[in-house]
Amino acid sequence: MSAAPAYGEDKGGSAGPGEPEYGHDPASGGIFSSDYKRHDDLKEMLDTNKDSLKLEAMKRIVAMIARGKNASDLFPAVVKNVACKNIEVKKLVYVYLVRYAEEQQDLALLSISTFQRGLKDPNQLIRASALRVLSSIRVPIIVPIMMLAIKEAASDMSPYVRKTAAHAIPKLYSLDSDQKDQLIEVIEKLLADKTTLVAGSVVMAFEEVCPERIDLIHKNYRKLCNLLIDVEEWGQVVIISMLTRYARTQFLSPTQNESLLEENPEKAFYGSEEDEAKGPGSEEATTAALPARKPYVMDPDHRLLLRNKPLLQSRSAAVVMAVAQLYFHLAPKAEVGVIAKALVRLLRSHSEVQYVVLQNVATMSIKRRGMFEPYLKSFYIRSTDPTQIKILKLEVLTNLANETNIPTVLREFQTYIRSMDKDFVAATIQAIGRCATNIGRVRDTCLNGLVQLLSNRDELVVAESVVVIKKLLQMQPAQHGEIIKHLAKLTDNIQVPMARASILWLIGEYCEHVPKIAPDVLRKMAKSFTAEEDIVKLQVINLAAKLYLTNSKQTKLLTQYVLSLAKYDQNYDIRDRARFTRQLIVPSEQGALSRHAKKLFLAPKPAPVLESSFKDRDHFQLGSLSHLLNAKATGYQELPDWPEEAPDPSVRNVEEEDLSLIETHVGLLGEYTEVPEWTKCSNREKRKEKEKPFYSDSEGESGPTESADSDPESESASDSKSSSESGSGESSSESDSEDQEEEKGKSSESEQSEEESGKRKMKKRKKVAEGQGEGSSSDEGSDSSSSSSESERTSDTEEEQVEPDSWRKKTPPSSKSAPVAKEISLLDLEDFTPPSVQPVSPPTIVSTSLATDLEGLTLTDSPLVPSLLSPVSGVGRQELLHRVAGEGLAVDYTFSRQPFSGDPHMVSVHIHFSNSSETPIKGLHVGTPKLPPGISIQEFPEIESLAPGESATAVMGINFCDSTQVANFQLCTQTRQFYVSIQPPVGELMAPVFMSENEFKKEQGKLTGMSEITEKLTLPDTCRSDHIVVQKVTTVANLGRVPCGTSDEYRFAGRTLTSGSLVLLTLDARPTGAAQLTVNSEKMVIGTMLVKDVVQALTQ
Repeated sequence: MSAAPAYGEDKGGSAGPGEPEYGHDPASGGIFSSDYKRHDDLKEMLDTNKDSLKLEAMKRIVAMIARGKNASDLFPAVVKNVACKNIEVKKLVYVYLVRYAEEQQDLALLSISTFQRGLKDPNQLIRASALRVLSSIRVPIIVPIMMLAIKEAASDMSPYVRKTAAHAIPKLYSLDSDQKDQLIEVIEKLLADKTTLVAGSVVMAFEEVCPERIDLIHKNYRKLCNLLIDVEEWGQVVIISMLTRYARTQFLSPTQNESLLEENPEKAFYGSEEDEAKGPGSEEATTAALPARKPYVMDPDHRLLLRNKPLLQSRSAAVVMAVAQLYFHLAPKAEVGVIAKALVRLLRSHSEVQYVVLQNVATMSIKRRGMFEPYLKSFYIRSTDPTQIKILKLEVLTNLANETNIPTVLREFQTYIRSMDKDFVAATIQAIGRCATNIGRVRDTCLNGLVQLLSNRDELVVAESVVVIKKLLQMQPAQHGEIIKHLAKLTDNIQVPMARASILWLIGEYCEHVPKIAPDVLRKMAKSFTAEEDIVKLQVINLAAKLYLTNSKQTKLLTQYVLSLAKYDQNYDIRDRARFTRQLIVPSEQGALSRHAKKLFLAPKPAPVLESSFKDRDHFQLGSLSHLLNAKATGYQELPDWPEEAPDPSVRNVEEEDLSLIETHVGLLGEYTEVPEWTKCSNREKRKEKEKPFYSDSEGESGPTESADSDPESESASDSKSSSESGSGESSSESDSEDQEEEKGKSSESEQSEEESGKRKMKKRKKVAEGQGEGSSSDEGSDSSSSSSESERTSDTEEEQVEPDSWRKKTPPSSKSAPVAKEISLLDLEDFTPPSVQPVSPPTIVSTSLATDLEGLTLTDSPLVPSLLSPVSGVGRQELLHRVAGEGLAVDYTFSRQPFSGDPHMVSVHIHFSNSSETPIKGLHVGTPKLPPGISIQEFPEIESLAPGESATAVMGINFCDSTQVANFQLCTQTRQFYVSIQPPVGELMAPVFMSENEFKKEQGKLTGMSEITEKLTLPDTCRSDHIVVQKVTTVANLGRVPCGTSDEYRFAGRTLTSGSLVLLTLDARPTGAAQLTVNSEKMVIGTMLVKDVVQALTQ
């Protein structure tokens, strides 16, 4: 502020010593003129070619806006700088335009073309900023332009731009609600987005625009549940709130059949239709007498939503509160208790957070008292708590009080009454009254304590005690005549209107217990009638009427006097009451009511029920503003009731659609051919399906995003990449449909007939792809053979669950399947190479890393075969570049699990090249990668030439920085660049560690609390042998086996490659009951992902 006078002096704003002084009009004084000159200076700075001056000018302009000064006359000068190449200047220009665009609509329209150019900028930040400003211009005339911009941004390569498009949707909807149908189409498209960055924003847009369109959520429900843990905190809150309401419409109540199960648990759990059909007549009669409802079985999708329990450990109080309300509204009663500890932890936060949490705890504690009883001391009141926090804690303590803990609670209350905070003391007295009402055995104790408070020096304490005593006396009035007499004496001292009114009501209601005192009290009240408050006057009229009816000899004149005074009172309520009472009690010739006056005035009245003010709040969704206010707020969505019958769960099936025949390109000829689903199901695609539940396929979209920002050529390259990805995507979805068919119970004969039909398709496929070279054909052969072996192995596992001895029958190839395998091998060419994962029977797969331990543990009856000690590769070959997209160059990759020679912190990746074109490919190398922070790549040596039909393998190292982020890079030849990406499964980010049992237990003891993740699972019968358990775990994760003295417990250890953090895995496979999987690691995200992958591998 001190710069302004100096600036004015420089510009000659004040007169010198010898110059005349001129008077100024106050309306056009120095402030306005100096602003005008300063704005001229700013305009000059904005017109220069120097970015530093422009940036300084924009900073000063934004500072002026922040101070509340008007800078609208600079609008034309600022708009010109939208096209500035300096991003910092652009950002400040956008801030300015958002502020003034609505005020200066005509000038804002001049900049629309500039924003439209910004939407095409190669930099994703500029595209997003342009869209943000465009959507902030509240001008109805540009709605079509905004709609077009949002549609384009929704298809943008960058997830950040797509996120901004989702933010723009509610803004456009509030500007023009007629665009709702088009916006719903955009929302539907964005809901299908697989990146965590977009998920929260698009769900918020869905909630604002079309919350009733629940059909849009069906196919994205599972994806949202799986992505939830990786979405930003704001998005987590929005998604959880929406999914809570969705679940209430799609699943059955988990508490609906509890009473039925308690009455007849055996029938509910074990009864079946077959038992009913076979049973004799007496059993049939019993069955008919039972309710027809089936025992409750939780929908797997319902359980999927409840698996987000780790979010209770979030650093964000809003996320913890959202998960807590999710469990309260959706979880079975036995599982709701897990939220109590998390909510109690939030009570250590700021008072604002405490206030919201306590409001919700107060509501929960009414229905689920037992949940918070172990944490009773956490709700004790501190002297430093604000008043509103104290009152809420009192509410919770009163709700939690029961016959066991009431002595402790009352001792606390006794301490609180001595507080200097009068509002808090009044609330404590009310809480004592509620405890006395709810727990009969302490009623007399509480009443005596309250009577002692009547001698307190503080009038407010006495008044509140009188009000509570009045309510308690209504329960047992005959036993407490002395207390009523004691209260009558207080009418001379107590001046609080509510307390005086309560005493008068008690004396009038129970006047037969104090027949001598009541008329005297009426006499005193008649003297001071004109000076009393309105509420007291009304009770004096009531007292006079009741005494007139019971003791008219002593009180007739007093009653007439009081009614006469009331007849001319200023308050019309009192005047009306007096006229009404006179006509009711005074007998007259025409009045028939006077005969029934006693029944009206002295009718027995029910004792009041002292209830919590939070009793009926649970019909509002917990954690919402409406629940906090106890009133429906604008935009609040009601929490739906549970359905009587569960809606069709198949609406949430995405990959399980009928994909038996799909039109797809086969070969370089681009000819459309109908390909049956089984031909595309390969081992690597099965692995992709295993990885899918946690991170979905976000790499498919986020892969080429960052690289596309600054390089215009990336668009064409990404197009070619997307075509290859679409192929793999279709095949993974087809493998899903195959799994679904197998689950329905396919027999082995039908599988063999399917394989025979598959041979004919393979021959046809070979003809189409003829002339492409030997390499690609061998690739196809390996894929198809691994596909058939995988499907055969899957069906074996399923059949074994039905028939335990069938595993031994299926392990050696049967006489029927032998010629099939032979015929498939005849399709391959001379240089056929077997796939990286051999389809051998599970009991014989052993890892080298386990060799030493297995020898000591004698897990096998036969000695270890050296040829089978090659390292288990968790993931088979995965496609990096399809030969169609690569113009004849096909590239696959595998994680070798061998230490990378260049850097031990890097993951070793083997890249397999094959040339299926007719021309040699020269100069194969890695282009300049554009990687996220922390990720680095060690390139493989350049391959000078790859002849037609020739294959080559190179080794490269990638440091993923202990994360499953995608590594994007370019594969370059002399003529082309191909954008590719590699995303590692979490199990490939670690190396095995060998340690003793004692070392394992010692390290495990250090990694507890938040570093420990536990999951219960049910192991199938096929996964009970040591060999299969070890094979499945080491296939998923590159871990070393740790010796264990217990036969039913398995231990594995490893370290993350980059940071060297320990990862300890324990599987407690109990013979009966559920098994328990525990992962200890300070890397929480890695631990959570590893648990999901291992559980999925073991339960398949």
